[in-house]
Amino acid sequence: MAKFFIDRPIFAWVVAIFITLAGIVSIRMLPVSQYPQVAPPTITLTAVYAGADAQTLEDSVMSVIEREMNGLDGLDYMEATSLSNGVGTLTLTFKTGTNSDLAQVDVQNRLSRAEPRLPSQVRQTGIQVEKSNSNFLMVAMFASDDPNADLAAVSDYVARNVQPELQRVEGIGGVTLFGAERAMRVWIDADKLRSLNLSATDVTSAIAAQNAQVSAGSLGDLPNSQGQTISATITAPGQLKTVDQFNNIVLRANTDGSVVRLQDVARIELGSQSYATSARLNGKPAVGLGIQLTSDGNALAASKAVKAKLAQLEPYFPAGVHSKVPYDSSTFVGISIEEVVKTLAEAMVLVFLVMLLFLQNIRYTLIPTIVVPIALLGAFAVMQALGMSINVLSMFAMVLVIGIVVDDAIVVVENVERIMADEKLPPLQATRKAMGQVSSAVIGMSVVLVTVFVPLAFFSGSTGNIYRQFAVTMATSIAFSAFLALSLTPALCATLLKPVQAGHHHEKGGFFGWFNRTFNRSAKRYENLVSRILQRAARYLVIYAAIIGAVAVVYLRLPTSFLPGEDQGYIVMNVQLPPGATLERTLSVMEQAESFVLKQPEVQNMISILGFSFSGQGQNAGLAFITLKDWDERKGPGQSADALAGHHQDLLPRWLQLLLATPVQFWIGWRFYDGGWKALRGGGANMDVLVALGTSAAYVFSLFVTVGNFH
Repeated sequence: MAKFFIDRPIFAWVVAIFITLAGIVSIRMLPVSQYPQVAPPTITLTAVYAGADAQTLEDSVMSVIEREMNGLDGLDYMEATSLSNGVGTLTLTFKTGTNSDLAQVDVQNRLSRAEPRLPSQVRQTGIQVEKSNSNFLMVAMFASDDPNADLAAVSDYVARNVQPELQRVEGIGGVTLFGAERAMRVWIDADKLRSLNLSATDVTSAIAAQNAQVSAGSLGDLPNSQGQTISATITAPGQLKTVDQFNNIVLRANTDGSVVRLQDVARIELGSQSYATSARLNGKPAVGLGIQLTSDGNALAASKAVKAKLAQLEPYFPAGVHSKVPYDSSTFVGISIEEVVKTLAEAMVLVFLVMLLFLQNIRYTLIPTIVVPIALLGAFAVMQALGMSINVLSMFAMVLVIGIVVDDAIVVVENVERIMADEKLPPLQATRKAMGQVSSAVIGMSVVLVTVFVPLAFFSGSTGNIYRQFAVTMATSIAFSAFLALSLTPALCATLLKPVQAGHHHEKGGFFGWFNRTFNRSAKRYENLVSRILQRAARYLVIYAAIIGAVAVVYLRLPTSFLPGEDQGYIVMNVQLPPGATLERTLSVMEQAESFVLKQPEVQNMISILGFSFSGQGQNAGLAFITLKDWDERKGPGQSADALAGHHQDLLPRWLQLLLATPVQFWIGWRFYDGGWKALRGGGANMDVLVALGTSAAYVFSLFVTVGNFH
């Protein structure tokens, strides 16, 4: 093969240029992420049954859907969550390697079989099926400069005009609104309703009947009468829009001519569709959009596209409203890839300098310098073909493989140089003879190295996902290096090199002459040292065994982790109050957290979300994203994300944590205790007394357990 390319150097260049172009195009198309996709593909179904408790939701909705999902192709396991606010989620986790698009289609087909058995209210609301990641890529916040601005109006504008635009951005799998659209709120007075012998069903039926968009037909449509000269569509205002129109909805018309209207039994106002979630930015109310990435999305490209879309929409925002992206997890991804790329460039420069130092000829150095980038670009093309990504591990493999792929070209160049110096052959004949000597060595060396890394690509599970891209990058780079060493490298040697004289290295003067003499002296000393070691082999084998033992001891003591912990520039804080805690209590805790966190000099922004967290939804749940200042501003001890997270663990005093966590247990326990003693003094039934006192003791025990957990 080498002889074919030596005789056809232009063809060798064409092949190399083709590999280079394929690699450059692939780099622009490859997704960028911090790590390879470790988690298996997941599909999430979200159902809303307004007004239902968790048990009703589980029995009538989630269990029905679960039964239909059994038997899905590639399904590994599923997890259902039913919350007390009527929101249920079913997370379907598929085996690694399952096509998420096909899995979503299968889920939709199974869901269509379950929908006829679901409550009508759930069917009307609809069930969302998404394949996005559970974590947020970024959080965009919207606020007004006017402190008296109507936040509900801002939330409605964001829901109608911004959220749909971001959902259409490529790579975005889901956009969660922390706020709500505008809605007409009807607050029913139960006493008035009962006094008029009406029910809530009568109210909802009247609203549905009198607040409907109707098609009134047309005037003069075909077949029309003789002489008809005009045709027009009739528009009937059927859908109500104002509070006064809702006030005048007729609930009942009595026989005496009197009319019961909606305003007689309810208070109507224009409010928010839901008050379940809200957001705050640096202690001030705001509207938030939690943006999630698709399972195969490009984090950097998606983040950049979202910011560009927000910049495009901002001129059309209402007066005083502005947007901000205080939390963006792709920032760390971009910095990580940028640092690895810098390391890659530094490695290329160092390899060039080392080759120039030892080869001492710019032509000899230029050949490996040309070949190495082409081998790396070929690896990028293979990564694109296999559906991989540019991440920290694949780029680390690029950095590591530079020192390996350069060896093939150096072996060829040095052998050509040796033959030209020793036998005084011209470059073309020297290259032909050299390739006949080293071709088998280059192939054997490359096959051995590829064999070392290929088994890593066949690991299963998450470990395989992590190491597969590393192994493929290493193996393909080495394979391309071997191919180029048998094609482009000999073609370059035959065309670029010039004849040399014997002993030209040793005749050099100046810096290279000094380096050659120094290197030869060092090599002689090393040979003498190895000779002395071989004469005392037993003694040095004992030392070697001691080093191996020390390595084993240190290895067993090293801490282990799935992936290395890094300061990514942000902290996620989860707030969870006891069941039954109201949003007011959650807000109080969050305000105290904000007052503490925002005083820290390392903190840049804090996003607070009420009613939503990664451990559930409800009035007792909260979540906060704390973004830190740039790493250059946090170089001191105790300023890392881990150190700050440790400080935030003790955010509230112990007595305040206990006070917030246990008032419900204390109050209920005291009421049962007091009721039991009153029943005992009043001569009540023994069973009632035992039940009251036993329940009181149970709540007191739970109170002690809670206190113990704080210590």
